[in-house]
Amino acid sequence: MSYRLNAITIHVNSAKEYKREMKEIWRDITNGKLPILFDSEHNFQQGISPIYQYSNYAQNDFDLSVMGVASEFFKQMELKVIEGFHKKYDFSDTNGDMELCSQRAWEQVKADCISGLIERAYICDYESSVPPEYTKDGKTHCYLYISVK
Repeated sequence: MSYRLNAITIHVNSAKEYKREMKEIWRDITNGKLPILFDSEHNFQQGISPIYQYSNYAQNDFDLSVMGVASEFFKQMELKVIEGFHKKYDFSDTNGDMELCSQRAWEQVKADCISGLIERAYICDYESSVPPEYTKDGKTHCYLYISVK
């Protein structure tokens, strides 16, 4: 019998802890130790995309989940954007640097908060980073869905 996890969640207390934990989790996901993109028998699961979910915010603490989602998830998020529950950010990097792409996207969220362009709700935010080999334009993309008031 094979199985696949839908998500793994950790609680983090700082950006430094977040980066350290994420590297370890991604290593375990990509080698199949945590069967989110692969099932327990190490078979790649077609149509499943990895995303981060940020939730349960309190001061510098938050829960971070890595989830495997189907394309329907992104359709639902686009509806939430249209309905005004989330704001979507789309950043790309021509050099394929996923970390830099994500950093730029989050810097824009921070700038938009400071300028008053958005007011974050801090309910549940999502991030999807896509390496260049899986995009139509050959660039790395980072998509953020930020919950807003």
